[in-house]
Amino acid sequence: MALRPEPTAPFHSVQHALRILEVVAKHSSGVSDIMLARETRLPAHQLADLLRMLRREGYVEQIADGAYVGGSALTLLGSAAPDRGHAVRDKLQQSLITLRDSVGAAVYLSRYIDGEIKITQYADGPRTPKVNEWVDFRSAAHAMALGKCLLTQLDHDSRRDHLARHKTVRLTSRTTTNERVLFHKLDSQPVTVPVLDLQEYAVGTVCAAVPISAGRSVGCLALSLPLAHAHRLRQAADALNREAAPMLLSLSI
Repeated sequence: MALRPEPTAPFHSVQHALRILEVVAKHSSGVSDIMLARETRLPAHQLADLLRMLRREGYVEQIADGAYVGGSALTLLGSAAPDRGHAVRDKLQQSLITLRDSVGAAVYLSRYIDGEIKITQYADGPRTPKVNEWVDFRSAAHAMALGKCLLTQLDHDSRRDHLARHKTVRLTSRTTTNERVLFHKLDSQPVTVPVLDLQEYAVGTVCAAVPISAGRSVGCLALSLPLAHAHRLRQAADALNREAAPMLLSLSI
């Protein structure tokens, strides 16, 4: 499987966050924000935003003199312990639950594994029901926000391979079934803008997805809303975009 070369906005944020964590780890007794700025060469506003995110997620802590040290999440996820994988899944699940509650929507983590779409984790609830899988998600990448988001990250040949195995059948009156039109939409999708599904997979449901990928790992973070809440989709999608970096960071450490 080959990938499109464009790195995503969350990927850049995670690169900078990992650089901060490297500096924090190097100064085990604590490092000031002035020293962090000097060693990371990040602009003050960007450094402040990333430190705020890292503190919220438990990757760094501030000690009495205001210096930064490694936090509990960094200790847990950065270890080589046998239960590290379980710890990562727990951290991601808690992040999904928090995101579900803040945006008021069911949220999903999805990956493209061995040529197939796989939803690896999700968080829903009585007020935020997940999408009814009336057609196997693996066969509906062309119609779903998360599926299209994953396809945008593949190169032309990999997309053709996927669609040779999963035809672009019409699921609703809004489904794009013409491959040429679909490829044009995928190629035109800016990497910094959420991918949308406006009743393309299921009547009465709208969705959004953003990429969370690095290296050869293709993934995305998505949400779904009932049509009655479609007016909230753009705001919810923007929140999804903001939370993509912390999710990717949990996968990268």
